[in-house]
Amino acid sequence: MSTVAFHISSLLEKMTSSDKDFRFMATSDLMAELQKDSIQLDEDSERKVVTMLLGLLEDKNGEVQNLAVKCLGPLVGKVKEYQVETIVDTLCANMRSDKEQLRDIAGIGLKTDLGDVGSGAQPAQRWKWTELGPAVASACPRTLFAGSGLATNVCRKITGQLTSAIAQQEDVAVQLEALDILSDMLSRLGAPLCAFHASLLHCLLPQLGSPRLAVRKRAVGALGHLAAACSTDLFVELADHLLDRLPGPRAPASPAAIRTLIQCLGSVGRQAGHRLGTHLARLVPPVEEFCQLNDDELRESCLQALEAFLRKCPKEMGPHVPSVTSLCLQYLKHDPNYNDDSDGDEEQVETEESEFSEQESEDEYSDDDDMSWKVRRAAAKCVAALISSRPDLLPDFHRTLAPALIRRFKEREENVKADVLGAYVVLLRQTRPPKGWLEAVEEPTQMGSSLHLLRGQVPLVVKALQRQLRDRSVRSRQGCFNLLTELAGTLPGSLAEHTPVLVAGIVFSLVDRSSSSTIRMDALAFLLRLLGTEPAEAFHPHLPTVLPPVMACVADPFYKIAAEALLVLQELVRTVWPLDRPRVLDPEPYVGEMSAATLARLRATDLDQEVKERAISCMGHLVGHLGDRLGDDLGPALSLLLDRLRNEITRLPAVKALTLVAESPLRPDLQPILAEALPILASFLRKNQRALRLGTLAALDALARSQGASLPPGALRAVLAELPLLVSESDMHVAQLAVDFLATVAQLQPASLAEVSGPVLSELLCLLQSPLLPASVLAAAEGFLQALVGARPPCVDYARLIGLLTAPVYDQPADGGTGLHKQVFHSLARCVAALAAACPQEAAGTAHRLVSDARSPDSSTGVKVLAFLSLAEVGQVAGPGPQRELKTVLLEALGSPSEDVRAAASFALGRVGAGNLPDFLPFLLGQMEAEPRRQYLLLQSLREALGTAQPDSLKPYVEDVWALLFQRCEGAEEGARGVVAECIGKLVLLNPPSLLPRFRKQLAAGQPHTRSTVITAVKFLISDQPHPIDPLLKSFIGEFMDSLQDPDLGVRRATLALFNSAVHNKPSLVRDLLGHTLPLLYQETQVRRDLIREVEMGPFKHTVDDGLDVRKAAFECMYSLLESCLAQLDICEFLNHVEDGLKDHYDIRMLTFIMLARLATLCPAPVLQRVDRLVEPLKATCTAKVKAGSVKQEFEKQDELKRSAMRAVAALLTIPEVGKSPIMADFSSQIRSNPELTALFESIQKDSTSAPSTDLMELS
Repeated sequence: MSTVAFHISSLLEKMTSSDKDFRFMATSDLMAELQKDSIQLDEDSERKVVTMLLGLLEDKNGEVQNLAVKCLGPLVGKVKEYQVETIVDTLCANMRSDKEQLRDIAGIGLKTDLGDVGSGAQPAQRWKWTELGPAVASACPRTLFAGSGLATNVCRKITGQLTSAIAQQEDVAVQLEALDILSDMLSRLGAPLCAFHASLLHCLLPQLGSPRLAVRKRAVGALGHLAAACSTDLFVELADHLLDRLPGPRAPASPAAIRTLIQCLGSVGRQAGHRLGTHLARLVPPVEEFCQLNDDELRESCLQALEAFLRKCPKEMGPHVPSVTSLCLQYLKHDPNYNDDSDGDEEQVETEESEFSEQESEDEYSDDDDMSWKVRRAAAKCVAALISSRPDLLPDFHRTLAPALIRRFKEREENVKADVLGAYVVLLRQTRPPKGWLEAVEEPTQMGSSLHLLRGQVPLVVKALQRQLRDRSVRSRQGCFNLLTELAGTLPGSLAEHTPVLVAGIVFSLVDRSSSSTIRMDALAFLLRLLGTEPAEAFHPHLPTVLPPVMACVADPFYKIAAEALLVLQELVRTVWPLDRPRVLDPEPYVGEMSAATLARLRATDLDQEVKERAISCMGHLVGHLGDRLGDDLGPALSLLLDRLRNEITRLPAVKALTLVAESPLRPDLQPILAEALPILASFLRKNQRALRLGTLAALDALARSQGASLPPGALRAVLAELPLLVSESDMHVAQLAVDFLATVAQLQPASLAEVSGPVLSELLCLLQSPLLPASVLAAAEGFLQALVGARPPCVDYARLIGLLTAPVYDQPADGGTGLHKQVFHSLARCVAALAAACPQEAAGTAHRLVSDARSPDSSTGVKVLAFLSLAEVGQVAGPGPQRELKTVLLEALGSPSEDVRAAASFALGRVGAGNLPDFLPFLLGQMEAEPRRQYLLLQSLREALGTAQPDSLKPYVEDVWALLFQRCEGAEEGARGVVAECIGKLVLLNPPSLLPRFRKQLAAGQPHTRSTVITAVKFLISDQPHPIDPLLKSFIGEFMDSLQDPDLGVRRATLALFNSAVHNKPSLVRDLLGHTLPLLYQETQVRRDLIREVEMGPFKHTVDDGLDVRKAAFECMYSLLESCLAQLDICEFLNHVEDGLKDHYDIRMLTFIMLARLATLCPAPVLQRVDRLVEPLKATCTAKVKAGSVKQEFEKQDELKRSAMRAVAALLTIPEVGKSPIMADFSSQIRSNPELTALFESIQKDSTSAPSTDLMELS
């Protein structure tokens, strides 16, 4: 006998003891054994354990019974299937027992077994999935494992017995227990029981007419879960049954029966509302009519049902929105037992209420006989659903719902008041302007209108909340602070004039020691938001009032309050005494108190980490903003910062605080700590913690700029010795900060660089040869090199530096090609130009040498490329002599056999010409006329000249350039037309009011290529930053969007590219046009058969789809719309076209899979409504096979498609109700049974948890 078997056997023996304590301990030990994943039971042990535990369910001792039933959960995962069936059979038999206790135990046992079986996998399998992390476990719903053979068989076995127990109605207790278990089973494993759905439906429907309320309620819950998982036919049968049983509002019927039917509709709406869409036209009118009956419980049920319909089927509820709004407004104030006609009465009643509100603050309602509060609460929740489901009606809601909600802020029932405040918060969140909304450049729009209406409501809101902010109820005050915080974020600056009222409310909560700490934290969080959104002047009169309670909170023993108060104090200092404006308020009366409170926290060592960090940061702000007023506190503060710098736990916050102090324009005296601080900072540069290295380099640079020559040379050399290793390609950001610091030191203490300039230059030259060099690092390198030659005396000789920079290119063999990456040549050329700019006296000589190198027949291709790129930068500062010589050299180079040399010469011609337009531009235009074969290169030169020259110097040439460019719009080469479009765009920016209207004529009369070029030129006028052309562009862009109806494919594709650019970079330009533009966009997503043709390639026929590029561009626009214009989209219509794209070409399917994953996160309700249709193409993609003889690329494409489709599946499964769809359940079962698909799904989940962003769109 094995050790485990022997141990189990000994436990089973003890479980037969007559001593209840022995039985209890043995059962407890058995449960501990069963919970181990490693335990393996042989057949005999399984049988004995099952028999013993089933026997103990009838034990005389209740504690032993409870332990035995708990053991059943882990046991079902350890024994064979027939033993599980034995357990289930016994429990079902016990459920019919005459003994109530045994029935209860059997019911608990069945639920326990279902819970464990419902997880669907054996312990090892379950661990395999849960080890991926809680995020994965939550993202893998039961459906992936529900439907395993064991789960399905157990449920089928139970189902028959449960239905008979329900139908017999002999014992109500048995019936209730059976309904409970059935409801639990359907919620966990609804889909695998599809064979029983019909019998379950026919068993449950009669229970709606049961005389027992408890039976009806449980039947309603079970029907809700069944509705989510059953087939469409059964769902229609259920809906028809409920509709047929609903009597007319005047027909005689039992109130209880009506309530039950309405509650059932509400349950179905909550669990499977997405399937009710087609039935709502018949369902909603009777529900609305029943609201008018004088029955508060029925009204509550009706409003709850309407709320579910609004949340699950917003589009189908559209026609009913006015009537539902009217009902909500009517019942939001439904309080027949309370008269609030006058303000005097209101105050009197509220005073009376407050006298006993303390005693009843925890009660759910104040009057047992008054059910009207439930109606008001249901109405408030329905209002919230109405607002969140119909963002397109926001202006109307601000006119109708907002005033009603504000009036109900005085609600006497705490639960209802919380929901009323919550509904107004939903309205504020919907009103918050989306990203990219620019009020300054927009005409009044829907969003602008909503904000304008909200601004008018602010005084009413503050007045309504004034008394609530002093309410004794903590929950009410929390709701007020939450609402006001949201209001401040939605309309920054709108609360400034109401600061006295708000400060009084904040102070009331901060000094209220009788309340919980949560309300003080909420008050501090609101004050923090207020400081960030309102002007500083609004707080000046209130500082004497608000500062003492904040200081008290800083000293509070509870760490969360202290940390939040320190953050408020920091923001207060930053806002009231900013560094970029003159001081308006004298800080003298306050600085001592603030400094003392912060120093007390800074000195304490036995604090929570968060409080320590906040205290350090707060002190950094105090010294940085008010260092000149700290007096005797400045020395101790700096000493404490130095002390925290030495501590490993607090060193990073201390470094950031030191940076703030060093950057302060007040220039506090840091000499007492510099000698000690610099070596500590130098040691941080060797640490692995990246954030610490970045912070340290920023601090060092700030110290060098503020202290300059007074930095201790010895300590500075210790810092500089660490820098060469940081100038590395492995971390470009660290390298940039290191080079910036070196440039600062080179300007202020050049002698200190003597020892490190060699190693640093060596590393920097290696860095400059990286093709991945960011622009910021290149700019830092230029600054450092300029500082080296600009110092007096120079740290490094100019000629030596030029030699070092050009050596990687000049040392290459003459016939070795360019050798280095193209980007490296641009980087080196920029550095050469930076040196020439720093030493103007050397610029002409450098230019002559570069011209000579470019002309020399012995020069390699790389040397010529570098020479031309350097001349592009140096030529502008070298003087007229080299420029005259350059013309000939550059023209010759345009005919070079090397493409790299031609491109470099073209670039140089444009850049040099920008510095001498009167000489170069006419010459360039003349060459374009005379040399048609060099059009593309000369156009690139023109583009560089237009982009680099000063706008005023270009204006005399606008007409000539304009005419020449439009002559070249009809060129055959698409690349050249793209450059022409970019040039036209740059030209328009010189004089938009005059040139932009000319596009109309070109669009109306031009040839297809011309129209396409004009549209592309408009695209180059759109940037992601505000620009003076934006208002004018907005007035014209509608005419450009009309080109989506152009008969030419190329023009439509260019228009889609323009639309995509506008949506992505500046959505405010096109938001108002979406009503007209979206139908045209959707039209371009359709496959057009007349654009598909067959091309014969030898013996093979190849299908070519000329409309593919346009369709792809249209889907890319749809993808961009999800980011910035979601509120303006009809998601149902949008999904229709996404659904079509799921069956389209490879490229389009990849896009639509990503869109579907994004939609599942952003708007799950509409996705859920059509999930059955969406799953089919995903399933087809995941199960598709590539033909055996296909090339490698086909296999790779199919794998990528499968992966993208599986990401979409994973995103769909995060919608809770999706798992109940029969089609999705079937597909989940297929994934589970297919090792390849299971491995792919696991891989997707691992990727999503390890990725820095959980945004599903980014995972594709």
